[in-house]
Amino acid sequence: MSELILTTYDWVPETPRGYVRDLRVRWALEEAGLPYRVESTPFRDRDAGRFAHQPFGQVPWLSDGDRSIFESGAILLHLGELSGALMPADPRRRSDTIQWVFAALNSIEMASVPWSLFRFYGATGDTWGPEFFDKWVKSRLEHMEPVLAKGEWLAGSFSIADIAMADVLRLVDRFDGLADYPACRAYVARATSRSAFVKAYEDQMAHFAAAN
Repeated sequence: MSELILTTYDWVPETPRGYVRDLRVRWALEEAGLPYRVESTPFRDRDAGRFAHQPFGQVPWLSDGDRSIFESGAILLHLGELSGALMPADPRRRSDTIQWVFAALNSIEMASVPWSLFRFYGATGDTWGPEFFDKWVKSRLEHMEPVLAKGEWLAGSFSIADIAMADVLRLVDRFDGLADYPACRAYVARATSRSAFVKAYEDQMAHFAAAN
């Protein structure tokens, strides 16, 4: 097995301590009894080296030999492939495990993160108005733009990663949020011009129309 290296910040303010997402990875590694070591990346200075591992300049990421994996959910799934303590072998239980990982990150965390930010920092003045959320989305799009400018699809050939990402960005584009991000907009157009998307979209529209 290759050496596993978990990279996290060298320091964070007191408020988020204990909640930085490298904790999820540490937890999984400890549960599985997998040997690993921890490296640090500066909290304040985000250089090109960091963005080479994590396109959004965040933590954590996991190095496994010549592979570098970012996003805590993706890291957990990767570790699940390495240990039966983290991913059941039974197909039904395996499917249950995967779907609940996605539920935690999508259905629950999508609601809990904004709520937690209000609790952590307080909803005072204009801090949490539309401008805050505009800035949040734009900060993500600014990092996605060079990624999508590099190639046709995220993982070389078209994959479920593109289905997920294009559908997320498609909603932003609906409200003209990609106007300043031509690579993102072209990516969405490219993905949604695929015959499978066109059929899926038309089938969904027909399905709901039939219920009227």
